[in-house]
Amino acid sequence: MKSIKFTGLLLLFAATAWAQNVSTRSSDFEVDFSDKSKLVTATVPVVNWLAPIAETSYVQEPKFKIKVDVASTSELKGVTINIKEALETPSRGTQNVQLKEGELQHTVLEKNITLLDGENYIEVIAENKEGIKTTTWRKVVVGASALADASKLDRTDYALIFATDQYDNWSDLVNPVFDSRSIAEELKRTYKFKVEIVENPTQAEVLKKLREYGERQYKPLDQLFVFFAGHGTYDQTFGEGFVVTKESMLNDEGKTTYLSHNRLRSIINNVPCDHIFLAMDVCFGGTFDQAVASARGQDDEVYREQTQAEFLTRKLTYKTRRYLTSGGKTYVSDGIPGKHSPFAKSFIDALQSQGGKDGILTVQEIFSFVEKLKNPPQIGEFGDNAPGSDFLFLVK
Repeated sequence: MKSIKFTGLLLLFAATAWAQNVSTRSSDFEVDFSDKSKLVTATVPVVNWLAPIAETSYVQEPKFKIKVDVASTSELKGVTINIKEALETPSRGTQNVQLKEGELQHTVLEKNITLLDGENYIEVIAENKEGIKTTTWRKVVVGASALADASKLDRTDYALIFATDQYDNWSDLVNPVFDSRSIAEELKRTYKFKVEIVENPTQAEVLKKLREYGERQYKPLDQLFVFFAGHGTYDQTFGEGFVVTKESMLNDEGKTTYLSHNRLRSIINNVPCDHIFLAMDVCFGGTFDQAVASARGQDDEVYREQTQAEFLTRKLTYKTRRYLTSGGKTYVSDGIPGKHSPFAKSFIDALQSQGGKDGILTVQEIFSFVEKLKNPPQIGEFGDNAPGSDFLFLVK
């Protein structure tokens, strides 16, 4: 055996190695053990992209700025930037970056690059004094004629819906399952979401399903929409809101049979999907935000002249953790049987609007449909949400 191939997510790899190449995106790298006389102890350089963050970017103009953070335990020999038509083709432009004193173990490189129309791969190679290299890349598509239709981008939209109207100890409700099925149908028909509905789940079943989604692999532009419909409650002593599940007890002073908002925030935030939107049609849903956040608008018009593909990829550059609830620290109506709850009806109306002429429905546009309800809904962010993020419902 002369070499061993590893596949996995590379964070930092320390090894005894003579020469090896590492791809931080493909997560494949090889360690050559054929000449043991030349083995030295070294660490792999680490390259983090600061701009662009998304693996694929769509731009109109050929001028493009990149920014990378390069670090190595041992001294760096240099950094090379290649521009390629495809990863397997020769470079059509190379720039060797000479490092100064004080940059030999850590440097931040910021470069303006001119690209050609069509697909461009920007490859960054960091090499240390031992000859160990880390290779990473970003794909940039330039020019209006080269932009793919947004509906054909390499991405998937998922929806996970929990709906409870049958309870062991609480009073039954009339609309959660009906509402959820209607929302699911609209998501599948108009926006081509992959939808899963979990009806009348116990707390254990909710957590098991969330774990399942937390263990999935997601692509950079994938989105996950999570929806809860059913009873909710708030405990003044604990200062905490809760989702009531099928088996929750009426008189449970420890609230151990309830699913706390604090736990939900943590679990959903840790799902390895970069773009998550949570909607809750439950009483006291607004207490999901510990500060019971008020609505904060976001100006989407600055992007309106862009193509769907560019708008989508630019918006989804930022990590998204957004939420919308049917009320604040209040009870909300379940509605008339067979006619949806007030929140669900407005939410469905928003989905059916298809986002207007651009075919893109944003969280803020959804909020405009529900904000005039008698019980004012709450909109906000949680967890690792990044400024400028959004969750997009794209008509397909």
